[in-house]
Amino acid sequence: MTNRESAQAMLKRAIIILDEAKSLRSKGAWNLVVRRCQEAVELALKGALVSVGIQPPRVHDVGPTLKEHSEKFPPEFRQYIPQLASISRALRAERELSFYGDEESGMPPEALYTSDDADDALKKAEFVLEKCQNLLEG
Repeated sequence: MTNRESAQAMLKRAIIILDEAKSLRSKGAWNLVVRRCQEAVELALKGALVSVGIQPPRVHDVGPTLKEHSEKFPPEFRQYIPQLASISRALRAERELSFYGDEESGMPPEALYTSDDADDALKKAEFVLEKCQNLLEG
């Protein structure tokens, strides 16, 4: 399998995960929407890295790796790397909370998130997937 094929497969999985997030939004599972959006963003950005021959690190936030290797991306994608990295970092920060809740306060994940949080995560994930799709199609 070539880098391009691997990247396309990763993006396809990210799209499926984002579709799951949208379905969860309609069910009011705000915390799970945030979690799935983080997963979709992580997978899409790892696909972007693979597409330019970079082995993605086994971490949930690949923003620093995007920045480190920004020169390998075409200018149309490179211009968005700061924003993509910021989204990756922000959603990474929510990864555990959105799934396990806040252990210190004893708050379950369902009590930590609102529909606005879900909508914000969806907007961010859709932006990232759009930029990654454009990269792989271009």
